[in-house]
Amino acid sequence: MKDWESIIKTFTSKFSEKGLFRVIKNQASKLGSKVIYTALLLFYAYKRKDTPIWAKNIIIGALGYLISPIDMLPDLTPILGYTDDLGILSFGLVTIASYINSDIRTEAKVKMTAWFPKWNESDVLDIDMKL
Repeated sequence: MKDWESIIKTFTSKFSEKGLFRVIKNQASKLGSKVIYTALLLFYAYKRKDTPIWAKNIIIGALGYLISPIDMLPDLTPILGYTDDLGILSFGLVTIASYINSDIRTEAKVKMTAWFPKWNESDVLDIDMKL
């Protein structure tokens, strides 16, 4: 299995804001609120001016992995398809956690509510508690 660094570098070129939002909207029921919230936290940290370049590179690699239809576990596989994506996103989030502030959390939650009005904030409470 590849190490995290090489996975991130491989998928950096796959990232785009349009691609990320397309995947989230089209695959929302398969992704689940934790994956989507984690992706949004990373995305808004990426857009933050104070996030350093090394952290932005990790973010775009992790988000590129989510967007890419070709990864370690095909996303078409029921139940397991997005398990690896969550692992990569979690790795990215833990690595850049010090750049996630309350403003980023708020932006992610506002976007979640705009896209999914009935989402339950308690579903992602454990993510916030670990940051």
